Amino acid sequence: MRSTFSGIEISKRALFTQQEALATTGHNVANANTRGYSRQVVNMVAAKPTEALGLQRSTVPGQMGQSVEFTSITRVRESFLDSQFYNENKASGEWNIRQDTLDKLQAIINEPSDTGVRQVVQNFWNAWQELSKAPDNLTARAVVKESALAMADAFNHTSKQLSDLTSDLTDNINVKTTYINSTTQQIAALNNEIYRVEGFGNNANDLRDQRNVLLDDLSKTINVTVQEDANGYRVSMGGQVLVDGFNVASTVTPESLEGSFGGDLASGEIYGMIYSRDKLVASYRNEIDTMVKTMVEGDIKITLPVGSVLPEGTVVGNKTFTGSVANRTLQDTDTKEITVKGFNGLHKLGYVLNNDQFALGTDFFVSDGATLSAATLKVNPTIQNDVSKIAASLRTYVDPVDNVEKVVRGNNDMSLLIAGLRDKPFNFDPTGSGAVVLKDGTIDEFFRAVVGQLGVQSQEAQRQATNQQVLVEQVEARRQSVSGVSMDEEMANMIKFQHAYNAAARAMTSYDEILDKVINSMGIVGR
Repeated sequence: MRSTFSGIEISKRALFTQQEALATTGHNVANANTRGYSRQVVNMVAAKPTEALGLQRSTVPGQMGQSVEFTSITRVRESFLDSQFYNENKASGEWNIRQDTLDKLQAIINEPSDTGVRQVVQNFWNAWQELSKAPDNLTARAVVKESALAMADAFNHTSKQLSDLTSDLTDNINVKTTYINSTTQQIAALNNEIYRVEGFGNNANDLRDQRNVLLDDLSKTINVTVQEDANGYRVSMGGQVLVDGFNVASTVTPESLEGSFGGDLASGEIYGMIYSRDKLVASYRNEIDTMVKTMVEGDIKITLPVGSVLPEGTVVGNKTFTGSVANRTLQDTDTKEITVKGFNGLHKLGYVLNNDQFALGTDFFVSDGATLSAATLKVNPTIQNDVSKIAASLRTYVDPVDNVEKVVRGNNDMSLLIAGLRDKPFNFDPTGSGAVVLKDGTIDEFFRAVVGQLGVQSQEAQRQATNQQVLVEQVEARRQSVSGVSMDEEMANMIKFQHAYNAAARAMTSYDEILDKVINSMGIVGR
């Protein structure tokens, strides 16, 4: 026969278990909106049964149940979905950075528009076209100078913006490097704390959630793989171990990350930043620099008009023009096509006003540094200070009064040739490196090709970023369907556990009444 008091023990265990279940349900409800929280469940099992006492065996049929116990409180989590999330999140981080960089590049290039570089270049050619109508007019020359200054300033400003974007990406890499090292230290500390807590037989559910949140964020920054062993998570970036149990196995630096680019570092925001800086931004800086350098110094074939008086020693075809004005004058029977070194080379074939005195043109554009580029392009200070130094004429004559060679002021051959450069094809890749978007074409065609390439790359980055975001959201939705807190489910559980608790309490009351009857009412006959 079982003890009368065993019913109280059964009810007590039931009360404790259902009370813990209610508390866990309340914890789930409280954290329904907590990022990274995994719902927790109380694992209930029937308590170990006992047999009634007997000399050899119990005469009571079956074992006597001892109520209910909870063995653990565990969180509902699926590690496979976590791995999927890390894989999709790293690609999302990379493409978001690429999209952001390309959006900024589009804002810098600012095409098509009425205020971009292309319009400034067109204004420069138009100014030369206007100069050809009145080559000796100082006002028209001033317009040419101002248009040239505006074009140089536009290229300088564009180059500076590209340099600033490069610096911003480098600074972001430094910031993200600090973030990675801080996060790995936190993960190692949580590994240690989880090991300590679970060493006493408890489940460190909330600490594990905190660790997973850190990994979710880290997976967007770099590509990570996670393995769990006795000491906690082992976090790696490719073949490089970052966290090994309680210790940070290795710290990263901007230099080490750049060295791992394309190897251990295969995706994530930092990969996107390095790619954007060293590939995208560097590519467009090279395109703009190539455009400037080719326009100013690149080889281009020009057809000279008959009657042009060439500078001393000029070689056209197989003929060297030297000596008197008559000997240096291009005849109809002479070869007329000549290759010059870009805008500067053509300008130096012409003659300036110089108070009608014979004087050749100089370099129209010069470099403000060691090499000519969009950043260093500037108008020759000589021309800035004196617009009469602009070469617009290709004709000279010998003045019979003083027998001195002088410039034909009203000749517009040079200004027409320069204005016609807008329609001349340049070779933007003389070495055949394939590093530019267009090998042959006019300046305008080259720039439009650059803008077109930028537009296509931006569209592709936006498409990839959108697709990756959809994939991340899909995996996250699946994780939430497994680990997320459902208020409807928790409310149902709350009612279920509450009824179970009330029933256990009612059973306890019943046993109390039975014991009261036994203790206070039985065995008092005959007193």
